[in-house]
Amino acid sequence: MSKISQPWLPRALVRAVAAGLAATGLALAASPAGSAEAGQTAPPACRAGTLYLTFDTGSMSQAALIADTLRRHHIKATFFLANEPTINKDSSLDPGWAAYWKTLAADGHVFGSHTFDHVYLRGVRDGKVTMRPQFGAHAGQDVVMDQHSFCSELNRSARALRSLAGTAMSPLWRAPGGHTAPQTLQWAEQCGFKHVGWAPAGFLGDELSSERFSNQALLARALRDLRDGDIAMAHLGIWSRKDPWAPGVLEPLISGLEQKGFCFATLRDHPAYRDWIRGQAATVAGRR
Repeated sequence: MSKISQPWLPRALVRAVAAGLAATGLALAASPAGSAEAGQTAPPACRAGTLYLTFDTGSMSQAALIADTLRRHHIKATFFLANEPTINKDSSLDPGWAAYWKTLAADGHVFGSHTFDHVYLRGVRDGKVTMRPQFGAHAGQDVVMDQHSFCSELNRSARALRSLAGTAMSPLWRAPGGHTAPQTLQWAEQCGFKHVGWAPAGFLGDELSSERFSNQALLARALRDLRDGDIAMAHLGIWSRKDPWAPGVLEPLISGLEQKGFCFATLRDHPAYRDWIRGQAATVAGRR
């Protein structure tokens, strides 16, 4: 999804989010996070199930805060990497971010590709796909890709991560905007990447207008609606949101979900992806 201009969102999703926020009524005082008392015994771990936090790169304005919050709660998450402009006036996969990615790797987080130039699917025709990079040399232009060039785009992020952090990327990818087609899904799997979307309740809303969707409302909705097995999605910073999401939501969201009895894991342990990841690892090992 777009990190610089107003992001593209399916109208049905925006309507669903708005309806969910209205139903919530901002009743945070009745939520587990709001009702926890000092000294209250924590509920048994994972009694409510497991959730999977994922973060796409974005502006990186909240990158340090998110890493520190996850570390404080001993939570491992999955990060999808594209080479996006940052608040430091560089790009997220430039050498200046090497220490950040190394620290996340050392903390045990998992990484996937978000394409290198954050390319949006525009269409499929005659066995080729038209993509529009948001960044890079062809930013804003339609580019026709065959399987080789599409797979190269996915692997560019993997190569950058290994160069910066000395760690391998998991064989996972997330399409910008969530836009996929049978052709791109097939090509990606043939070159070793399985696509990862997110649950409806897992859309945490950090791309939405803060004037229309307050942090308090987004927090209440997530605490109410997230269920066992859901993949949640946010970003390491969004240019367009005036009231940043992470400072106001991430800590109380995690605390509230922990109080409800949720635990957290990376996508390496997700039932839809763990066998794929192990299989790809075995394939790579067999080639050596």
